[in-house]
Amino acid sequence: MHDGNESDFAEGDAVVVKKRRKGIYILPNLFTLAGLFGGFYAIVMAINGRFDLAAVGIFGAMVLDSLDGRVARMTNTQSAFGEQMDSLADMVSFGAAPALIAYVWALKGLGRWGWIAAFVYCACAALRLARFNVNTGVVDKRYFQGLPSPAAAALIAGFIWLMTESGIRGSGQLWGIGIPWIMFALALYAGLTMVTNVPFYSFKDVHMKKSVPFAVIVLIALLIAVINIDPPVVMFGLFVVYGLSGYFVYLVRKAKGKQTSVISTSTEEPDERGLHK
Repeated sequence: MHDGNESDFAEGDAVVVKKRRKGIYILPNLFTLAGLFGGFYAIVMAINGRFDLAAVGIFGAMVLDSLDGRVARMTNTQSAFGEQMDSLADMVSFGAAPALIAYVWALKGLGRWGWIAAFVYCACAALRLARFNVNTGVVDKRYFQGLPSPAAAALIAGFIWLMTESGIRGSGQLWGIGIPWIMFALALYAGLTMVTNVPFYSFKDVHMKKSVPFAVIVLIALLIAVINIDPPVVMFGLFVVYGLSGYFVYLVRKAKGKQTSVISTSTEEPDERGLHK
């Protein structure tokens, strides 16, 4: 008797051809799962009142998220499953986790305004990730369309980490302004910037396999040394600069009369996808 689930018979042929089972690549998905754990760990630490460790969990998830795709490409283990898994993990680590940590740390004191700001950030992260998935083939690969969700999460986590290390509570004040309102503004800025069309440099045209001048290695070593001087200050400062850089690029392009959108003006020809500024 023919069983279509296990074998196929060619007409007039007794040879049985077994269907090959589809598997899941372990290596890149291990990095994705580790990044997901970083986001989950951050939520747990925030619930336990360890906001410094919660911020570290978010930054750890960022590092792992930057590695899983590169590992998949280097080992030729890309898959549709891995792409979907990566998006779901990003939603937890860079969408839900930062929103919940910000709410527990400071936004809770604002009542309904607090959870509205946290929800706006979380919803924008979901919209950002969904748009990224559907626009992958029609954008200039050198730029992100809107602030990438890991960078947005770094703004939230970096500010909390900096304030915590400085001994400032989420209910305190900074320069005469209530911390909850600063977090309110930061959450809205990070969330809404994720869903804009403002171009942010993606660093995807930096090829790790190509040789680089010796000075580049020296600069990387210096950057690591500077970060180690005061990680909260340096990390938050770097992502504040990056979070503003997209608007700078937008204004420069606008002033020069160049196209500001990173969406390709033509998708008819595959060779033209992602090549337009």
